Amino acid sequence: MKDYYKILGVPPDASDEEIRRAYYRLAHKYHPDKGGDPEKFKEINEAYRILSDKEKRKQYDQYGRVFEEAPYGEAPGFDFGWFWGRPDIEFGFDFEDLEEMIEDVFGFGFGIPKRKRDLKRGSDIEIALEIPLEDTLKGKEEKIVLYKYITCTRCGGSGAEPNTRIKECFTCRGTGQVQQIKRSIFGTFTRTTVCPQCQGEGYVPEKPCNVCHGEGRIRGEEEIKINIPAGVDTNQIIKIEGKGDAGKRGGKAGDLYIKIFVKKHPIFERRGDDLYIEVPINFSQAALGDEIEVLTLEGGTILLKIPPGTESGKIFKIPGKGIPHFRGTGRGNLYVKVIIKTPKKLTKKQRELLEKLKEEGL
Repeated sequence: MKDYYKILGVPPDASDEEIRRAYYRLAHKYHPDKGGDPEKFKEINEAYRILSDKEKRKQYDQYGRVFEEAPYGEAPGFDFGWFWGRPDIEFGFDFEDLEEMIEDVFGFGFGIPKRKRDLKRGSDIEIALEIPLEDTLKGKEEKIVLYKYITCTRCGGSGAEPNTRIKECFTCRGTGQVQQIKRSIFGTFTRTTVCPQCQGEGYVPEKPCNVCHGEGRIRGEEEIKINIPAGVDTNQIIKIEGKGDAGKRGGKAGDLYIKIFVKKHPIFERRGDDLYIEVPINFSQAALGDEIEVLTLEGGTILLKIPPGTESGKIFKIPGKGIPHFRGTGRGNLYVKVIIKTPKKLTKKQRELLEKLKEEGL
């Protein structure tokens, strides 16, 4: 079994950055175009391909090999090596490679869409933001502090130390691409892919930045303003372009997605853009009719006329006092449900009056 850590000259607990630096140093030393050993160069690439991939490294650390190396009998499959004139080709298994080969040979695949990744683009960030129901009445600006990847202030995102130059990538010779060769039961296939060293740029820093170590970004805090539109509701998502993680070496930043959660209100219930509220009234108000004050979400009150003979549970509609329509005009309605309250304790006079009403059939 190959010891990939020994090949790169790093300890088993080496960081991703230590592995990357060791690879660049050894690849430069053993590059065939510079008179290096092709076998050693191939071995270095193989070690870096496994240890630079989190999942493959985890499998290697746990099992001493990765699943793509067919641990149950070396079944013939597919693998690739960097192509430098006459590469030696290994066997392994990669489902994506299999699909591409079938497409090359037969003109069709398995229907699995492939995503073209921008290797320099920063990751998108998703967060949740809880707001009170009152904040849905008007647009509001919210400020948050987010800990994420930000552009390195020392190198300005270039990844190079100030006053040092950017040089041509020695792996791809400035093209930003390398060729991969794959072998299968259908034959040998060659394809062009993004250079793993420069990530398609064609150039790398002559001297990596001392702060970001050539990545062009660091972890830090950024204050972000979020404009919350009126009428927003729970589970709606606000997107802010370019406010995700900063990209590598000047790459495009990811986007920020804010998922809104509206807090439950102790008095009002929201249903779509309409509001519902329950208001207790006395028996005499229900029987004789009255004018009552109803609380609004804005904090004020509005007068509601209760007609004589109103029954408990009756719902009254007050137009335009609900939630504003999201990115539209107008507002929902406020629905008032009146509940006739029954007193639990009565004064002597109240009891006497009720007894008389009882005698009258009420």
